[in-house]
Amino acid sequence: MNYLSMSKDEIADELQLMKQAYQTYQDKNLQLDMSRGKPGSTQLDLSEGLLTTVISNDDCKSLAGLDCRNYGSLEGIPEMRRIFARILGVDMSEVMVGGNSSLNMMFDTISTMMTKNINGDTPWERLDKIKWLCPSPGYDRHFAITQYFGFEMITIPMNSDGPDMDKIEELVSTDESIKGIWCVPKYSNPQGITYSDEVVRRFAKLKPLAKDFRIMWDNAYVIHDISEKSDRLLNLMDECKKCGNEDLPIMFTSTSKITFPGAGVAGMACSEKNMNFFRKKYSVQTIGYDKINMLRHVKFFGSYEGLMEHMQKHRAVLEPRFNAVVDKLETQLGGLGIAKWIKPNGGYFVSVDVLEGCAKRVEKKKKNAGVILTNAGATFPYGKDPKDSNIRLAPTLPPVEELEIAMDLFCVAVKLAALEKLA
Repeated sequence: MNYLSMSKDEIADELQLMKQAYQTYQDKNLQLDMSRGKPGSTQLDLSEGLLTTVISNDDCKSLAGLDCRNYGSLEGIPEMRRIFARILGVDMSEVMVGGNSSLNMMFDTISTMMTKNINGDTPWERLDKIKWLCPSPGYDRHFAITQYFGFEMITIPMNSDGPDMDKIEELVSTDESIKGIWCVPKYSNPQGITYSDEVVRRFAKLKPLAKDFRIMWDNAYVIHDISEKSDRLLNLMDECKKCGNEDLPIMFTSTSKITFPGAGVAGMACSEKNMNFFRKKYSVQTIGYDKINMLRHVKFFGSYEGLMEHMQKHRAVLEPRFNAVVDKLETQLGGLGIAKWIKPNGGYFVSVDVLEGCAKRVEKKKKNAGVILTNAGATFPYGKDPKDSNIRLAPTLPPVEELEIAMDLFCVAVKLAALEKLA
């Protein structure tokens, strides 16, 4: 029965049953973690061969003859740039390869524009106020970067096909203090939404009042399909070039959830004007990133096609986990009127919206029973979900057997929190 249609007596009876069910999980002394999108050990094992790919001095040269043991090649070895160019759908000349973290490259991008304006105007650190657009629910680490620099964050609602473009267009065209927006355009964190063609085209046609406005296009999950049905994302750079707006996007991706998160390779892509600006900064910051690690990845994958074959191995590991999560949601919460969710075709998360005012209750109940979730509210700027309803589930780390137990408990916690509120 739909909980919202229950009588007071029915709610009281169901509440008693859920309290008993919850107690059985507390008695199990569980220790499970569904808080962050970490690859599980089975996924990490897929890249074991990466550890022995470069085995002698003779293997340390790129195809172009560059000795990867030495200084140089600020933008990264051509082979790795070529792979990232294929991933992001840009020209190889528009790609720079960094260290192991795309998040670090995003932080550096913001930091650079704080001290040197990308258009030669006033650096952001000298401005009275900087505002940043944050589609939400969104990635908590994006919000942490902008909060670190003291930006005022403006929440942009997410629709089923991407962020609310009406609101974005209105804001950026009237407020010069708005300098950028965070975007996870394919399999968004946490909802798994892929931006529609219309949304991408409207991004490409933006006319910001601030000439130093930039779209931070974090394509972290662009090749992370977990089902046979893969979402298709329109190429933003191509659309921007059609509109003469090629300077708008700065794009990012990495192999962090493809090989080893602590020892992957990150990349960024942008227009020639933007790249010249960032190249000056990186030439001071470093003489070059870890080229042996780049070469190791190139040799391990062999090619972009080899990389895509590797992603099918990840899909084989992840698809059963995501199916287990969605199956539990559908069988235990479907039709109750107290939770909504999206079944993603890729990415690393499942987003659940519980009854308004109940997300923190659910998180606390899960924690008290031994299962850690992402903090309720983390998917919104300043950690404040205005409806206290969104919960991000990360199905990747636990084995399927543990995941099913965690989801059984999650569904009980969602029911219990809703019933307590309704009572």
